[in-house]
Amino acid sequence: MLNLKLPTDPRWVDLTKKKLSDILTDHAYCEQKAATSCISLIVVYPDLKELVKKLTPIVSEEWSHFSMVLDEIYNRGFDLGYPRKDEYVNELLRFQNKNGSRNIVLVEKLLTNALIEARSCERFRLLSLELEDDYLRQFYHSFMVSEAGHYRLFMDLAKIYKDQSYVNNRWNEYLEYEKKILK
Repeated sequence: MLNLKLPTDPRWVDLTKKKLSDILTDHAYCEQKAATSCISLIVVYPDLKELVKKLTPIVSEEWSHFSMVLDEIYNRGFDLGYPRKDEYVNELLRFQNKNGSRNIVLVEKLLTNALIEARSCERFRLLSLELEDDYLRQFYHSFMVSEAGHYRLFMDLAKIYKDQSYVNNRWNEYLEYEKKILK
């Protein structure tokens, strides 16, 4: 379904087991950034009624996810900590075509968000299968399902604002670029 070109190294889950507080902090900030990204799209494209209608509930959902992860951090006796520099996202942002028409720039942003959601979905799936803590496995399963829905939503929105062949071609370019980033 996600068509990612390179799966996350399964050893990544072993790293999360060793430093759960870091994973939870990173997850919290990712949820915050996802909400902020949707807000930014609404602010820049308020005239696109379908976009605004579809993203408004996502803002609430992402902020709710931030709150859920924050509660989990505190319930486990951890502190939120500071956000890390997200080189992965910064690389994806560098790949965006920022010089096209208004719709092309929008589609670039939507595809970037779709890819981030797809990768999150894939990683949350790993956590839901591999973590030893039953509660955390279920916790991450619910996030996996949500991220899959967000991925689909961003892809569907992209196809509203550019034709399907353009979106599919550009999506494949993003997937190939992301593969290079992860290597």
